Amino acid sequence: MKRIAVFVASMLLAASAAAQFPGKPIRIVVPFPAGSATDTVARILSQSVSAAVGQPVIVDDKPGADGAIAAAEVAKSPADGYTLLMATNSPMSAVPALKKNPPYDPVADFTPITDIGRYTFFLYVNAGVQAKTFKELIAYAKDNPGKLAYATGNTTGIVSFAQMNALAGIDMLHVPYKGEPQAIADLVGGRVQVMWATPTTGLAHVKDGKLRALVTSLKTRSGLLPDVPTIYESGMPQFTIVSWAGLYGPAKMPKDILDRLNQEFVAAMKRPDVIAAMDKQAFALSPSTPEQLGAHTKEQMESYRRILRAAGVQPE
Repeated sequence: MKRIAVFVASMLLAASAAAQFPGKPIRIVVPFPAGSATDTVARILSQSVSAAVGQPVIVDDKPGADGAIAAAEVAKSPADGYTLLMATNSPMSAVPALKKNPPYDPVADFTPITDIGRYTFFLYVNAGVQAKTFKELIAYAKDNPGKLAYATGNTTGIVSFAQMNALAGIDMLHVPYKGEPQAIADLVGGRVQVMWATPTTGLAHVKDGKLRALVTSLKTRSGLLPDVPTIYESGMPQFTIVSWAGLYGPAKMPKDILDRLNQEFVAAMKRPDVIAAMDKQAFALSPSTPEQLGAHTKEQMESYRRILRAAGVQPE
């Protein structure tokens, strides 16, 4: 009887804690630096959710190791709903495909909360690059192997170039960075010549003439730069890279807390002010159930493995 009483008491305490959630600030760990697209998306959502739940929702940037540092920290955190991960395909899809021994399992070590959305990426070149179109860039790279340097600030860039270079049969020098802001600075300065990046970091430099956008990775043209064609229009319909974001907690999060987090973040993504702010970032919101994000996580992890192996990239 004593054991039953203790069990019942513990269940009541857990239910009470869930009912009072959140009772303190929530931290969203972001795997990229301040000023990155993911940091911006997280801050837009955090402000909306904070106002709704009456507790601060704090964005904590932990860049490095293609998002693995942030993801590993959240995976080891208490599953109480107060430490979350604004993950992207970098830590959840690319790291498991690029590492022989990744520091976490994207499926087993996390609780999916909700899909967040899809990023727009443009292929930018420094204004000094002679190529004015995507086809001209490919032709120049073929005629001048190893002379163009491409920057990457995330694994979307790494995987996008791996597939693009393999499909086009070109060779360019890879210069990796910890995040887009640092890479864009060197692209503008001419230290590197080509980069796949978001409009969050690149658009202003296109408008002031320091960069040119040759194509977008979307299936349709972006309203931010409607004159820029898609990569599919420009002769590479086999390109398949999609950049996405989702919200996760540590594994074994209590269902009541998971449901509350899903409810609040999905509601935030349906508010007109949040939608308008995301539109300015060319970020397409796609709120979901936890189960839908879980299925998407598994599918994308396997997709990235196939893409990288087809491009000749082996895990290290």
